[in-house]
Amino acid sequence: MTMTAYRKLLLEIRKAFPPPVSDPMHDGYVVFSLLRALDQVDALKSDSPLLGRPIEPDFAKAALERLAESGETVEKVVPELVQYLEGMLIWGHPRAQVNVIANPSIAGIIGVVLPALFNPNLCSDESGRRFSEVEARVSAMTAALVGYDPEQAGGLFTFGGTGALLYGARIGMEKASPGSLQHGIREPAVILASEQSHYACRNIAGWMGLGYDQVIRVPSHADNAVDIRALTAAAEETVSQGKKIACIVATMGTTDAFGVDDLQAIRRMRDNLVERHGLDYIPHLHADAVIGWAWSVFDDYDFDANPMQFRGRTLRALANVQHRMRWLDLADSIGVDFHKTGYAPYVSTLFLLRSRDDFRYIVRERETMPYLFHSGGHHPGMYSLETTRSAAGPMSALAGLLLFGKQGFRAVLGNAVEMAEQLREQIGSRAELTVLNHLNSGPVTLFRAYPDDVDTFSVKEQEMTDPQFVEQVRFHNAFNRRIFHRVHAEALAGRGVAIGLTENYRHSAYGEPVVALKSYVLSPFADAEQMDSIIEHVLAARDYVLAEMATEQGE
Repeated sequence: MTMTAYRKLLLEIRKAFPPPVSDPMHDGYVVFSLLRALDQVDALKSDSPLLGRPIEPDFAKAALERLAESGETVEKVVPELVQYLEGMLIWGHPRAQVNVIANPSIAGIIGVVLPALFNPNLCSDESGRRFSEVEARVSAMTAALVGYDPEQAGGLFTFGGTGALLYGARIGMEKASPGSLQHGIREPAVILASEQSHYACRNIAGWMGLGYDQVIRVPSHADNAVDIRALTAAAEETVSQGKKIACIVATMGTTDAFGVDDLQAIRRMRDNLVERHGLDYIPHLHADAVIGWAWSVFDDYDFDANPMQFRGRTLRALANVQHRMRWLDLADSIGVDFHKTGYAPYVSTLFLLRSRDDFRYIVRERETMPYLFHSGGHHPGMYSLETTRSAAGPMSALAGLLLFGKQGFRAVLGNAVEMAEQLREQIGSRAELTVLNHLNSGPVTLFRAYPDDVDTFSVKEQEMTDPQFVEQVRFHNAFNRRIFHRVHAEALAGRGVAIGLTENYRHSAYGEPVVALKSYVLSPFADAEQMDSIIEHVLAARDYVLAEMATEQGE
């Protein structure tokens, strides 16, 4: 019998899939293909924090691409894919300190590869099998770590910190206004958060139908923690106006400065509010701890004995964060990003509830999903926003938890903080530079460079408080932007370090944003040499910009 054309092609295409049954030769081909891809990636590495050349994305060219009539072999596809890594920053490189992006561990990467091979869906254990068990296991481990009762807590993995915020606020909305999930939001409600909170608070308010304007952003102190008096006043005004509080967001490690809200005081304020006004609901309290959760590994660390032998300055910084992070168990829900301080690949975010019974507020009717849940007994798809959820998040998270344990996390986080502290010491020794977030104690340092003859001891206070200083602030903002672009260009050329920039570290008392250079240390490969090189390259960029400015003025 003559084989049809499509069957001939199908037999060839089968070679491009992992075999569904044991086949040593075919399995070997899968492994060989992966190794070949890794070899090609390795050829792009150098001393630079970039892979290959500093190639910019060509979106115009990409828009012209169309699907070919015939496909290619795996051997031809692999280099086509690998080329897109060129110009990518290597987040694990000690000279890449742009933002809160961690390099994943080998175990974490394998945690992504394994589910990619067999494609489970965490909608239900009928499609996720024991991968669903992993999600429950990681939820329990994390619950115990942050102080929840793991037998009462529950969690699910979602699409990022924004997703965790959305779950918290949506549950809170249903608590405050029962039936809103079914019938829509029919009474005014707000979300309370710090002015330093993530912009995702406004994003999720918009997507929920509350609207951006219903996020009340409360002032913060100089340490970037929310002003409890201002938060209390905002909550009181909300209740007096007859509005509901859909959610109170405590930011446990702000993205830029690593400010940590006083969660204990926020919880006390919330409970007093309920009692004082006799509210018929309890406003949901969500801890946006996507960065700060990992400091929970220090909750039972002996800071007096200091068995890991951290330097005094580092020890104090770690203790400072742990002192506030230890109250995470007071929140009704917590957002945890393993792809940040858990060293897992994107995306690995856990939304964790102190009481898993709270999922009942967002559960759907089984009749609306007649094609699901015909076997098994664990069905997160009944209450999750997503029907499709990959197992890569919980698997990579579990890999990190098993790989590091408390001691391993203490070592990598301690090193990150120690490197940040060393950088701050170096900045403090230079008259041209000053640290802005000196009251914060995390792995991120925000700092500014100034022209000659600027008193960097007093300039910060003037910039933040004196309205007569607005033109100088704007000039210094522009000056630091130019320094950043020079440092960035040098990094792309394979020289120097890749640091970040924030356009608004804080607003001054008169409303002007303050631009800052940013070093965010997460790489376990970072050491004192790289921190010293930041000073060297920033100062070189400063001199370069000053020379440019002198030339421009001469013209």
